[in-house]
Amino acid sequence: MIKFLIKGLLRDRSRSLFPVLTVTIGVMLTVFAFSYVQGITSEFIRSTAHFSSGHLRVMSHAYAQEADQVPNDLALFGIDSILIRLNSEFPGLNWTPRIKFGGLLDVPDEQGETRAQGPVVGMAVNLLSPSSPEWHILNIRESIVEGRIPEKSGEILIGEDFAEKLKVEIGQTATLITSTMYGSMSLTNFIVVGTIHFGVNAMDRGAMLVDIHDIQKAMDMKDAAGEIMGFFRDDLYHRRMAETITESFNKEYQGQDDNFRPEMSNLRSQSGLTEYLDLIGRFSGILIGIFLVVMSIVLWNAGLMGSLRRYGEIGVRLALGEEKGHVYRAMLGESVVIGFFGSVLGTAAGLGLGYYLQIVGIDVGSMMKNSTMIMSDVLRAQVTPICFFIGFIPGILATLVGTAISGIGIYRRQTSQLFKELEV
Repeated sequence: MIKFLIKGLLRDRSRSLFPVLTVTIGVMLTVFAFSYVQGITSEFIRSTAHFSSGHLRVMSHAYAQEADQVPNDLALFGIDSILIRLNSEFPGLNWTPRIKFGGLLDVPDEQGETRAQGPVVGMAVNLLSPSSPEWHILNIRESIVEGRIPEKSGEILIGEDFAEKLKVEIGQTATLITSTMYGSMSLTNFIVVGTIHFGVNAMDRGAMLVDIHDIQKAMDMKDAAGEIMGFFRDDLYHRRMAETITESFNKEYQGQDDNFRPEMSNLRSQSGLTEYLDLIGRFSGILIGIFLVVMSIVLWNAGLMGSLRRYGEIGVRLALGEEKGHVYRAMLGESVVIGFFGSVLGTAAGLGLGYYLQIVGIDVGSMMKNSTMIMSDVLRAQVTPICFFIGFIPGILATLVGTAISGIGIYRRQTSQLFKELEV
């Protein structure tokens, strides 16, 4: 039966060409839009994890309550022992301490007087250890624009845009003016050995990357850090595993009335990400629903036009004794065939567009100059396994719904009128 229907559609292209093109275009847009949304979501999660929250994050209870303000006076103490415990109990993750800080970077002239100053958004990480996971997490080596990586204490990297603004030269000394965790002023000289471009506007316009031991000394934070980040080794966020680890870790400190007790949170539970990611999921469903409704309406109209054009054919088939139900089921079979082939073509085209955008991307840096979002300046699609199948849902279902609605007219045909129609 299917072979017969396929032959009929191939020999009478007027019955199949327009519906197949409609399904192809609709499925192509669905697959491309879905891969684009997936890409934006994945990039947002990746950037947020790498630069802000980690897949998991351990802070003091008091620090966690005001984490957005980076209150280093509420930092976590005893990080060496905490790191030993984390690496022992959860070896499937990379654990690394960080200190985020703010201040002014002062660039002197030849006489040692202030030539330029700028607010700096600093991040202290483990820079001097070759085995540090930060080299991969922050993509440091590949992000250096000019100069070299820090090799000893007292050397820093600053953002490329920030360096151009302050007109800092490689090898020049700059003074960090900030405060210690106890509130006193701190002035520390560093040597700028390179400039870096993360591709995240919020970081690049005022970034400073320094070894964590230098900042611990400058800010009087011996054996302390603002947070300890945990990253899954495959660099993918595993929601259920992260929630299990978080619950297991926090259970040991339940009931303790200590504002400086360690507290773990996962990526989804931080900074409203739960609502944002849920919104993205709902948006994907709404997107597919919209295309399903639109294509169903278009194909319904196409089915009505086809039924009118095939009025005589359907009449002959009924006059020869074919049951109305059989004719109706045959038209539904045709719609499934059309939907399948249209979905295959549309999926292939959508995957092609999605893969192209995944490789090339769209640079939106000019629109994000003042953005505070931790997100890459280049938006890319992401082709995932589900992209190979997602288009078949609206592709086949829409043609089936459209034909089912338009084909109802078959049951309204009166046999007594058939010979009169055939005479005409």
